[in-house]
Amino acid sequence: MADDAPHTVGETGPRPGLSPVAPTVEELEAGRLLFAAECRFFFGAQKLEQLPPLAGTEVAFAGRSNVGKSSLLNALTGRNSLARTSSEPGRTRQLNFFDLGGRLTLVDMPGYGYARASRDIKADWQGMMFDYLRGRPTLVRVMLLLDSRIELKESDHQVMKLLDRAAVTYQVVLTKADGLKPAGLATKQEEILAVIAKHPAAFPELATTSSETKLGIPELRAVLTQLVA
Repeated sequence: MADDAPHTVGETGPRPGLSPVAPTVEELEAGRLLFAAECRFFFGAQKLEQLPPLAGTEVAFAGRSNVGKSSLLNALTGRNSLARTSSEPGRTRQLNFFDLGGRLTLVDMPGYGYARASRDIKADWQGMMFDYLRGRPTLVRVMLLLDSRIELKESDHQVMKLLDRAAVTYQVVLTKADGLKPAGLATKQEEILAVIAKHPAAFPELATTSSETKLGIPELRAVLTQLVA
C-alpha cells in the first residue's frame, strides 16, 4: 500500500481536517499501520437474523448512492477493489462486513436515496438498517458520507434523523472534495457543521476527503484507529 502523506493547509487551502486539533504524528502513524493490515470481506447479511456474531469494534459507512462510499473504503485500505464501485446506483443491497487486521470491522451499508431503488431497499432503511443501528452494541460509530459538491438531499436529512432516533454516534464525512475550489470547500464545511450542530447524535467534528487525491485519508485513518478498543 502506498504511504499517503498528510496534507497541509498550504497544499489544499482549507485544512482537510477532522477537528480543530489535527492528529499527531503518532496518531497518523498508528492509522497508517492499522490500515496497512490485511482487509478481507467475511460476511454479508440481508436480514437481521443473518448478522455475524458480536466481536470487536465495528464502524459502519453510510451514504446516498453514488456518494463515493466504495471509493472511500478502497482509499482507506489502499486497495483497488475491496469494495466494488459501480456506475449503477443502489447496487449494494446488504450489510457487507470487512475484517481489518483482526482489530476493526468495517461495515458497508446499502446506499439510500436512489429514486429507482426498489421499495424493499427503501423499507430496509426504516426496518433492518434501523434495527441494526439501534441494536448492535459493537457498533461504535457510523460514518455518514455526503457529497461535498452537491446540496443536501431530503434523504440525507431523513437518515440523520433516523440516526438520531437510533441513538448511534455518527460522523459526517465529506467526499469528492477535489471537485471544489478552496473557498467553495470552506463554505461547504461551514454549512455542514451548522447542520450537524442541530442533531444530538452527530459527532461535532467533520471529515473532508477525496479518494482521488487522498485528501484527508491519513487523518480519517487516524480517527478510526482511535475508536479501536
